[in-house]
Amino acid sequence: MATEAHAAEGATGYIIHHLTALRVGEGFWSLHLDTLFFSAVLGGLFVWFFKTAADKATAGVPGLVQSFAEMLIEFVDTQVKDSFHGHSKLIAPLALTIFCWVFLWNFMDLFPVDILPLIGSLMGIDYLRVVPSTDLNATFAMSISVFFLIIFYSIKIKGVWGFTKELTLQPFGPWLMPFNLLLKLVEELAKPISLALRLFGNLYAGELIFILIALLPWYIQPVLSFPWAIFHILIITLQAFIFMVLTIVYLSMAHEDH
Repeated sequence: MATEAHAAEGATGYIIHHLTALRVGEGFWSLHLDTLFFSAVLGGLFVWFFKTAADKATAGVPGLVQSFAEMLIEFVDTQVKDSFHGHSKLIAPLALTIFCWVFLWNFMDLFPVDILPLIGSLMGIDYLRVVPSTDLNATFAMSISVFFLIIFYSIKIKGVWGFTKELTLQPFGPWLMPFNLLLKLVEELAKPISLALRLFGNLYAGELIFILIALLPWYIQPVLSFPWAIFHILIITLQAFIFMVLTIVYLSMAHEDH
C-alpha cells in the first residue's frame, strides 16, 4: 500500500521515489549503497545455506536442508553436463552461484513494495531500492565478470595467437580481416550487454507493475497483486536460469579450440 507521505507527492513522485537508489558520490563514481548492501546480504545467505547443508550432510536419510541443496546441485550439474563441453572445475560452482544469487536478487521483488522502504525511512534512510536486479549497475557488474572469464578462457585454451586468429580470420578469411574483427567485436560485446539488459529489463518491468498496483485502492490491490506475484515467481526463476545457462554456453564456446 502506498504510504501517505509519498502518495501526497502524486503517482509520479511515488514511482520515482521507489526507483531511486540510495547513493553516494556523483556520476560514474557514485555507489548504490542499497544494491551493494542487499547483494552482500543475499550472497552471505547463499553461502550460509550451503555451508549449513554441508556441515549437516549425512550418508543416511537426508534432512530437508540437505535434500534441497542436493536438488539444486544436481539441477545445475545437469545443465553444465548438457551445455559445457570443456574441462573446468570452475564452471559448475560458478553456475550454481550465479543461479542462486540472481534468483535471490529477483526474489526480493516479491516483498511488498512499501515494507522495506518504510523500515528504512524509520531509520532515517530516504531512499531504498531493495531489488538488486532492477539496478543496471548490478546486472552489468555480473555480466562483465562473466565476459572477463570468457576472454580469459579464450586466451588460455586457444593461446594469444589462436584467439587473435579467431578474432581476425573468421568467418570470411584473411582478405577481410577488418570486417571479421568488427563482426567478432560486435558478437563478443553483445554477450555481456544482452545478459545485463535481459535481466534488468524483465525485473525492472516487474517491479514497476508492483509499484503501480500499490497505487491502486486498497480493496483492488489483493485482486491484482496475488496473481501477479504467482506469475512473477516464474519470471524470477526463469531469468536466473537463463542467465546461468547463457553463462555456461558462452564459457563452453570459449573452451572450444578450433
